[in-house]
Amino acid sequence: MIKIIAIEREFGCTASAIAETLAKRLGWKVLDQTLTEEVARIGQVARAVVEQREECMDPLLYRLTKVFRFGSHERSLPVSGQEVFDADRVVELVQQVVEEAAATGNCVIVGRGSAYFLRKRTDTLRVFLFAPREFKLRFLQTQTQNEARARELLDSVDRNRRAFVKHYFAVEWPYRPAYHAMLNSALGDDFILATIQNLMDALNKKEASL
Repeated sequence: MIKIIAIEREFGCTASAIAETLAKRLGWKVLDQTLTEEVARIGQVARAVVEQREECMDPLLYRLTKVFRFGSHERSLPVSGQEVFDADRVVELVQQVVEEAAATGNCVIVGRGSAYFLRKRTDTLRVFLFAPREFKLRFLQTQTQNEARARELLDSVDRNRRAFVKHYFAVEWPYRPAYHAMLNSALGDDFILATIQNLMDALNKKEASL
């Protein structure tokens, strides 16, 4: 039975609002900003520190320095404290929080690599949301009240996500085999929500018939 929904998304696709509504309809919890807060709590850093490093890579100079210093760039390097709270540490803690939430179930998780961390679980429905550029730009303009800033975010955030997925999961973003479906948010929240519910019902029905 499906007990986890992982939603990956392009920036500006209204994924957070969709996830919130979906979770309310299902009576599940949603891990979006709360995931960031939990990582900050465990890592004993400010939330803003986590937000700066989520779904991003550290600057090239920092990564090169780390390789030379430790002889490796692997996440298994021992780290502690805010002074070394880098992207590797964020990924480590995000994976921990995501897997703990998945073990409990009944949750909708937004981004942060969750679709990749949970890609082998048969109880997880993985969906990718995308939208035309103009749709995303209109949404971001309403959020920022600044067209130039909206365009900057639209270009930079997904570029960072693409590099992040390539670096940590060794695949091109979006990695289509990771998802059960890729849906266009411009078709409307009602359509997206109904489609996800139909996918859940179909997967549950399929499992029940086995």
